[in-house]
Amino acid sequence: MATLQNKTLFITGASRGIGLAIALRAAADGANVAIAAKTDTPHPKLPGTIHTAAEQIEAAGGKALPIVCDIRDEGQVEAAVKQTAVHFGGIDICVNNASAISLTGTLETPMKRYDLMNQVNARGSYLVSQKCIPFLKEAQRRGNNPHVLMLSPPLDMQPKWFGPHVAYTIAKYGMSLCVLGMAEEFAEDGIAFNALWPRTGIATAAIDLIGGEQMRSHCRKPEIMADAAHIVLTRPARQFTGRFLIDDVLLHEHGVDDFDQYAVDPSQELWPDFFVPDDVPPPPGSMGSRLD
Repeated sequence: MATLQNKTLFITGASRGIGLAIALRAAADGANVAIAAKTDTPHPKLPGTIHTAAEQIEAAGGKALPIVCDIRDEGQVEAAVKQTAVHFGGIDICVNNASAISLTGTLETPMKRYDLMNQVNARGSYLVSQKCIPFLKEAQRRGNNPHVLMLSPPLDMQPKWFGPHVAYTIAKYGMSLCVLGMAEEFAEDGIAFNALWPRTGIATAAIDLIGGEQMRSHCRKPEIMADAAHIVLTRPARQFTGRFLIDDVLLHEHGVDDFDQYAVDPSQELWPDFFVPDDVPPPPGSMGSRLD
């Protein structure tokens, strides 16, 4: 069975939500995880800090390095990446999970919010990848199967994904464009670049803020993304790169048939996420947790 044992992951935004779930799945294999996030002290509305995440990672069987890092700041990112490489002896995997969202139309989006989304999503993911790549090249030389994973959508250029929230779509597609370009640029170096996206809403603290328990009940748990990410990050980097993946399709291709295990409430219809292409239907058997 493929494993992430002794691999070192640099994960942005891993103090909670999907980033933390990916970290915990890797920790279960015995991985090293650098938690690069801004939350050093408790947030008034969102649970979790880099320190509570570190405790959970170590309890799950991994080794943790909590680092305060604003991925908009080049100096902070460079220092965080170097600190991780020195502490764990290298970096094998980069997971660009940190993201900012505002589902607002053009006239309702202040430029400050536009800048935040693009600085965190597109620019931040580009920057973190750039600083990790020299260490990922070294990981390949050591035979350590280096990967970069973006939590970003397929590049499905339909107007319906742009019209309601142009700024957010630009920012998220910017992350995916990094996958498209960097997978080609670094193919000969043997570094994989892939994108992973959920078919449905995922029950995170952000969902709770937006819609509370009612919205959460129509979502899947972050663990579906963690299990899908584990599959991606254990594939051979030279062969498995430049892909835009949907969580349940990937899991089904690797033998998962029970998707009710990921539903917050299997009796409720699942609410679809943005950006899932029309020509990528749910896998057979996944409708037990119904998708409206």
